[in-house]
Amino acid sequence: MRATSRIEAIEKLDGRIHAWVYLDRNAHGSGPAVAVKDSLPVAGMPWTYATAAWRDRIAEEDDPSVARLRASGAVILGKTNLPELAAAIGTTNTIFPPTHNPWREGYTPGGSTGGSAAAVAAGMADVGVGTDMGGSMRIPASCCGVVGLRPSVNRVPTWESDAAGLSVTAPMARTAAEVRQAFATMVAEDAPSRRHSPARIGFADETALGVHPACRDAARRAAEAFENAGHKVTRIDWESEAVAIGYGRVRRASMASFPADLAQFGPGIRGLVEEGRKLSAMDFFSAYESASELAYRVVNKRLLSDFDFLLTPTLGLPPMKIEDVPPFLSEPYRSYIQFVLPVSFAKVPAVSVPAGLHEGLPVGVQLVGQFAREYELLDLAEQLEGAEGFGFQKPPLYLEEAG
Repeated sequence: MRATSRIEAIEKLDGRIHAWVYLDRNAHGSGPAVAVKDSLPVAGMPWTYATAAWRDRIAEEDDPSVARLRASGAVILGKTNLPELAAAIGTTNTIFPPTHNPWREGYTPGGSTGGSAAAVAAGMADVGVGTDMGGSMRIPASCCGVVGLRPSVNRVPTWESDAAGLSVTAPMARTAAEVRQAFATMVAEDAPSRRHSPARIGFADETALGVHPACRDAARRAAEAFENAGHKVTRIDWESEAVAIGYGRVRRASMASFPADLAQFGPGIRGLVEEGRKLSAMDFFSAYESASELAYRVVNKRLLSDFDFLLTPTLGLPPMKIEDVPPFLSEPYRSYIQFVLPVSFAKVPAVSVPAGLHEGLPVGVQLVGQFAREYELLDLAEQLEGAEGFGFQKPPLYLEEAG
């Protein structure tokens, strides 16, 4: 579908979803249509980061990942919505309308790459480009029923950085095969041949925080599908509470250096900055060290010694109403992100794969791989997509014209 026709179709549908904050109506070409999270720069386009403080900012050059996609023939259609400064697990802010889930209006698409996930799920883009620090690709991928990859740290070149070195730039799409191709382009590599050899998979579906039955069931069905495919699946435990507490301190402390005048930022950001200014450098490093140590024990050590991959629910809860999304870093927030956050501190790749519906809303499962082995991880994801009950389904709000 040519870009001009797609833009016309988007204009008919996005008034209900509000995935886009900027559309390039002069975009042309027949390559994959790309939606870029508005935390990343695209030359000549707004770069607001969803905050009034940067409402009028225009990017002068492309993020390196975007530049590589453009050079490959992809069409950069525009920018997509996110929470202010990507600091939330929903997609609301003070300058754009809230983004709705294509599966059900009034429900969150997740965050912080919620606009890109909604655009991809609704057929308004082929590829979504965003970032993942504490789950920001995997959370919305699960909520919207698409495939979202978190690559290993430093695999994809990007302008984005954070004090803890956790953030990565990444692709999402409707299938693992499309994510595979987008990722290969973003890292300037030829994707290797697919492999489907038997693997050792560590499987977790419970934590001390509790897991919603629909999320737990999705992971159990995935474990059964892998066993039926000849993989060896072994149950493991999963700890996350200390990682969430550590991340909260790390994220607050990393925002302490914001300008003294916070008047242009929303109340959530002002609160985080004010709390961060109460923390010392020692608080930051202590929190980072404790979270990293637990992530090593839960994730890295197992991948180094016992398993080729890990399998968990992506989220501890299914998608919820926009107004019910828990505040960033709050205690209820920890239940939501308990499986994705330890993987961020482990700095290894992970992918969320659609795992069916619960009461008409998507749930996902998370696959975790060894460092820098994204292609093997995506091979496993592609194999799971072939099992009954897994893989992309078209939501009620979908651009049939887009195919």
